[in-house]
Amino acid sequence: MNLYEETKFLMNKYGIVANKKLGQNFLIDENVILDSCEAAKINKEDLIIEIGPGLGTLTKYLLERAGKVICIELDKRMISILKERFFLYNNFEIINEDIMKLDLHTLIKENKSSSIKNVKIVANLPYYITTPIIMKLLEENLQIDSITVMVQKEVAERLTEVPGEKSTGAITYSVYYYAEPEMVRIVDSTCFIPEPKVKSEVIKLKLRAKPPVDVENKELFFKLIKVSFMQKRKTFVNSVSNSGIVSKEKITKILEKLNINANIRAEKLSMQDFAQITELLDK
Repeated sequence: MNLYEETKFLMNKYGIVANKKLGQNFLIDENVILDSCEAAKINKEDLIIEIGPGLGTLTKYLLERAGKVICIELDKRMISILKERFFLYNNFEIINEDIMKLDLHTLIKENKSSSIKNVKIVANLPYYITTPIIMKLLEENLQIDSITVMVQKEVAERLTEVPGEKSTGAITYSVYYYAEPEMVRIVDSTCFIPEPKVKSEVIKLKLRAKPPVDVENKELFFKLIKVSFMQKRKTFVNSVSNSGIVSKEKITKILEKLNINANIRAEKLSMQDFAQITELLDK
């Protein structure tokens, strides 16, 4: 029985229809799963946290490779299915909870041991809440090694771009500050049932031991990045001054001091540029 047949069987057996509100599309391509597992470099010393396992298609492969797999699933319909499918696995645990409300610090602390040394996130994320989930995982300073996830292709491009390049957004800089991003593979819409209207992509974010720039006032640094992209078509000077955090005259003088063109747009600024602007702005 291939993944398509297995998925259809499970959907029929349990009367499951994909929940659009929860962004459910069930993966039916084994090669995508194998590539995700390979990219995550899973071994028996790993605790894998899977977000939104759905019917457990990816879960089965994770359980065979990892020391332990903890699934975080919001849809109560899936809980009984997952428990029934994987009751024979002694390295399986499921939590019926909203990932955005879950205390991951405590969860990780309670599950690390002499045999479980590494923590990795591996998941096919719900597209409607991709960005909040990724930022939660990065900003909470969790003891995790990497995040290997499938996301919408358009979002993947922003998450893996180098700051200062073409497809950047505010989240590009945030992700790059915390992690080293890489593209793993593109996933066509035909790899799912039901087929989504967009292409997908598997990406990996390897958490950095140290950020690429030194910033004393991290709150101001990220605030500056955020407001500069809120009016992306405007120049950096206009976007930032319109936000009210600094006058147009002051931010223009700062750019002049750093030999940065006053007409530059936010997406053309590097991480170092933002760090230097933040330093001068904070004085």
